[in-house]
Amino acid sequence: MMEEVDVITVSEFGRLEIARSSTARQRGFDYGSDFCIVEPPVSNEYDVTIYARLGLYCYNFQKGTNFKFVRWEKYNTEFTSNFDHYITLAARDPSCNSVFSFQTVFSAAGCSTQDTYRVKTWRVLACRPTCTSGAKSVNDNWDRDTGEMPKWLPDEALATDNKKYYVAQESELHENDWLQLFMEMAFLQANPELMASPPLEINKVVVETKEDYITEAREKLHAENAIFYISYKHIGVSSSDHKAIIRKTMDGIPEHMSLEVASEHG
Repeated sequence: MMEEVDVITVSEFGRLEIARSSTARQRGFDYGSDFCIVEPPVSNEYDVTIYARLGLYCYNFQKGTNFKFVRWEKYNTEFTSNFDHYITLAARDPSCNSVFSFQTVFSAAGCSTQDTYRVKTWRVLACRPTCTSGAKSVNDNWDRDTGEMPKWLPDEALATDNKKYYVAQESELHENDWLQLFMEMAFLQANPELMASPPLEINKVVVETKEDYITEAREKLHAENAIFYISYKHIGVSSSDHKAIIRKTMDGIPEHMSLEVASEHG
């Protein structure tokens, strides 16, 4: 049974919280009832849970908060040149144990192939609590060109340039639950038919970043622009090893984050 907590309600978002159409985006997240809304228990998509958690991660990263994902409450999708998800979720503030409504716009910006890797670009285009005053428009412009994805990092690279790379410690794999989220995102990208969270286990995380403000190696784990090389295991009927490269990019616009994923089996 879920424990009782205080719930922050926001009247101006009491109608429907998920933005739709270009007109709705210009106004912000509040919109009318002329679009189809998906709510549990009608649907329980695992991918929507991942998208909602990534939006919350983006906000926590940029704002320095520690809000926790509780559940997604409703969402809608829009098919244009991208595949956009407008999601309302419930988040919890551990500092006061209160639950509040949170909204995010998550966009699948396209996919391509590169050698043995399947590459997909996902972007958080908005991430905000609905307790902010008034509706804010969604800036869906992304002008930064990130170029081609890197190849898988060979082991000898760590020995030749250990200032450029950082190997996450075992304790950091447990302290930073968003690394688990990144791993799940990569596995979902390679297995889009997933309906529930799979049994996955991180083996190793190596971080690469060129940001010069970093003074300690472990700070690379929390860089705004970084590449994560994640090796992990799918623990199922028959265990299998996987590799994923995740490039996280910020373009300087609040609430924006780009995640490019390249993954392979073995």
